[in-house]
Amino acid sequence: MKHEWRKKEKQLYIPKATPEIVELPAFNFFTIRGQGNPNDSFFAEYISVLYALSYGVKMGLKKENTIANYVDYTVYPLEGVWDINDEAKKNYIKNTAIHKDDLVFTLMIRQPNFVNQQIAVDVINKVKKKKYHPLLEEVKFESIEEGKCIQMLHIGSYDNEPITFNTMEQYAESIGLQRVSKVHREIYLSDFRKVPVEKLKTTLRFQVQ
Repeated sequence: MKHEWRKKEKQLYIPKATPEIVELPAFNFFTIRGQGNPNDSFFAEYISVLYALSYGVKMGLKKENTIANYVDYTVYPLEGVWDINDEAKKNYIKNTAIHKDDLVFTLMIRQPNFVNQQIAVDVINKVKKKKYHPLLEEVKFESIEEGKCIQMLHIGSYDNEPITFNTMEQYAESIGLQRVSKVHREIYLSDFRKVPVEKLKTTLRFQVQ
């Protein structure tokens, strides 16, 4: 039976529009790091590279079907971990808007547990031969464990995320937890190229202690 993350892992990826605690184990990801304004044209190239690799894994394994514990699956959603550069941190004033040019990010797409380092390397090499892109040299395959987090569904413009984060931080404080840092994760449940801004669905998440 096909593994569909929207159904089988709904509790991890599609929270309610109210804050909740979630414990995240280690998962494997294709990741790529960058910096700058995500509204600029370069950003789409990062996304394209990650999807090329993720679908390369899926279609390759589906065709071969020789991997232990293999099961067909839906490709996982795009995720992004966001921060600001060191210079911006030095000059940051609380509750003021962040300049998008100061953003640093790690974009990623999770891979199933049966995808190992060798499979990842093989797919990267195949994609390089088929359609080379310089960003392929920057891709990593790594295990990431988030641990205890608070997450919440955000509906609407990415520019309005601070409102949702404020709600999440208030919830954390009310249960005796605090946000580890201003670094946060976004999981993109909607295709921003096709969905109206006011209907965009994004899971927002940050680590707590």
